[in-house]
Amino acid sequence: MSAAALMGAALLFTGCATSSTSGSGDGGDGGGDAIMIGTTDKVTSLDPAGSYDNGSFAVMNQVYPFLLNSEYGTAEVTPDIAESAEFTSPTEYTVKLKSGLKFANGNDLTSSDVKFSFDRQVAINDPNGPASLLGNLESVETPDDTTVVFTLKNGDDQVWPLILSSPAAPIIDEDVFAADALTADDEIVAGKPFAGQYEITSYQLNELIAYAPFDGYQGNLGKPANSGVNVKYYADASNLKLDIAGGAIDVAFRSLSATDNDELAKNDDVKLVEGPGGETRYIVFNFNTQPYGATADDADPAKAQAVRQAAADLVDREAIAKEVYKDTYSPLYSFVPDGLPGATEPLKEMYGDGAGAPDAAKAKERLEAAGVETPVQLSLQYNGDHYGPSSGDEYAMVKSQLEQDGLFEVDLQQTEWVQYSKDRTADVYPAYQLGWFPDYSDADNYLSPFFLTENFLGNHYDNPEVNDLIVEQQTQTDEGERMDEIAKIQELVATDLSTLPLLQGKQVAYTGTDIEGTTLDASFKFRYAPITQ
Repeated sequence: MSAAALMGAALLFTGCATSSTSGSGDGGDGGGDAIMIGTTDKVTSLDPAGSYDNGSFAVMNQVYPFLLNSEYGTAEVTPDIAESAEFTSPTEYTVKLKSGLKFANGNDLTSSDVKFSFDRQVAINDPNGPASLLGNLESVETPDDTTVVFTLKNGDDQVWPLILSSPAAPIIDEDVFAADALTADDEIVAGKPFAGQYEITSYQLNELIAYAPFDGYQGNLGKPANSGVNVKYYADASNLKLDIAGGAIDVAFRSLSATDNDELAKNDDVKLVEGPGGETRYIVFNFNTQPYGATADDADPAKAQAVRQAAADLVDREAIAKEVYKDTYSPLYSFVPDGLPGATEPLKEMYGDGAGAPDAAKAKERLEAAGVETPVQLSLQYNGDHYGPSSGDEYAMVKSQLEQDGLFEVDLQQTEWVQYSKDRTADVYPAYQLGWFPDYSDADNYLSPFFLTENFLGNHYDNPEVNDLIVEQQTQTDEGERMDEIAKIQELVATDLSTLPLLQGKQVAYTGTDIEGTTLDASFKFRYAPITQ
């Protein structure tokens, strides 16, 4: 079955720049002027094995090629630098590369680079990387320079083609990247291992990145419509808002405060661009270091679970969505967001008043029944420079809600993203904020990265029944049975509460009135190439 046919059947929701004004930067062969984009997102690493965050993947989307990709306006994946891609047996997925592929440094891009790209993801298995997405990969073979055969542990993998377009799947140059360790950003930029729509011509980490169109790109997305792009990184979202409102930048994407969004929506000098939802915000519990966690002196799994469940009884999602985010986010009562096939809402019935509202009396009863002394001392960490300036207000409200009736005493702290992304997988935070920007449009992407034993959270959650069900739904060809399995997984993890979902949001960008082509679609990839002025 071809990749396109398979995904039709699958379940889809699915250096510095020379100036800070639009029109600056290195030109290319695109037909329009260079575009200036502003963001508060942060880049963790340009190495695909070393980052699993929206800010880093926003760069990788532009400069690295993928075997499969989604065209603008759709979540369906089709061959990108591949000539063809199909299951040649239930456990073998065969990809034929286009001929004559090259990186921007002049090196040939062959099947050897593809094998290298996937093998090193698995070998490095960085705690901040996306290797968890490759859990079903057994091996990669290269019969010739243009043929790649992926052997999978479990056959009939319904999401494997989607994974080939995900953060685990950028194709990189084996002559530039180390095989068993992360490669530094400066080495990557100097080595020019780019074969996507753009190459990076100038790079200052989390300050400015300049992109020029890569003439050698042979993928299905086509050449950029502009002559280049400069991306400016903002430490303060209010400055991002001022610059898009004043015309100093052409596009503002992620993340503005709710107040800034409200003001810009009324500004005739900018255009609002919206895309389908998929972003989620949630609290992660570390099963080792949370109160009564496995490494605590008073470790007690039943008490630890009661603490997590009491927190679920106390949070008021409606209040956070309305008061902090002015309803630009909506309450989330499950792990798979509303709108995706298979989504259910077990948290609404299981916690609080049974209808979505909090219930302090129920939380108190739950803690007392487990023998938990109150107030529970909980250290809770959040981040404001990656998840937006409203995070402070969001987590101040969470703290207030948890401390209702004296059930919790919350030590609330903030850390900058670059350090935060390292600390969270090093057991530094007993409970902490994360947000999720999906890799592909399928319920599996809200389950397997989080709840398999080897998950990207690194929070020591392990439920064998959940593991088995996740594998089963990935390979389940009967749609009805797959939906039942996905519902069962949500029910089980709602009981365990490895994470506590809070909110679901939609994609939002603002552009100048003369800017066209900004596309926010169900692929959840923000691509620069179609943007023109």
